[in-house]
Amino acid sequence: MTVEASPDRVIRVVLADDDVLLRAGLARLLEQQGFQVVGQVGDGSELLSVTRELEPDLVVVDIRMPPDHGTEGLEAARTIREELPDVAILVLSAHVEVEHAMTLLASGRGIGYLLKSRVLDVDEFLDNVGRVALGGSVVDPALVQELVGAQRRNDPLAVLSEREREVLALMAEGRSNGGIAQQLWVAEGTVEKHVGSILTKLDLPGSSSDHRRVLAVITFLEAR
Repeated sequence: MTVEASPDRVIRVVLADDDVLLRAGLARLLEQQGFQVVGQVGDGSELLSVTRELEPDLVVVDIRMPPDHGTEGLEAARTIREELPDVAILVLSAHVEVEHAMTLLASGRGIGYLLKSRVLDVDEFLDNVGRVALGGSVVDPALVQELVGAQRRNDPLAVLSEREREVLALMAEGRSNGGIAQQLWVAEGTVEKHVGSILTKLDLPGSSSDHRRVLAVITFLEAR
């Protein structure tokens, strides 16, 4: 398979990984398939320097690199996206960093995040590299599960039942308990129980009921 950005220009790639053997193997694999590996680096600062100088079509970067083996790769990728938004970025790592990944994946076209341990098919991997390089997006299913889980964990409304969410949404529209009861075709006493449950589950500070309703609505609006 030969992947080209256009009939007269192959895709130029910079590889960033402190594992020299992996980097060399990946470079050979990509070059055999028509990519042009124009740079290979082992840390985040080198990646920024080479990318700024060469402005490749694609950067393939690990997350944890020297000097601290923290999130240097992702931080470099974020800087590249800010400074050179036309450079596609494929994160290829053994680690899942949900918070950083969410920021990067929301940054536009030509973004991918794959886990090394889950690359089981070479042809599929090469297809994914080409797709990202040409402006597409690729996300490992394991990362998707982590992202969904993180969103659920961070959702303050996750503790509410579906009916309680409906009641809270109507509260946000400014409806009274009577108005909510009429809308949902239930007794007003039932709505009062739902409202009480909502205020309790959201762990709102005990003060006047009106104030707690306002806080509940604010929580709802912020979570949307």
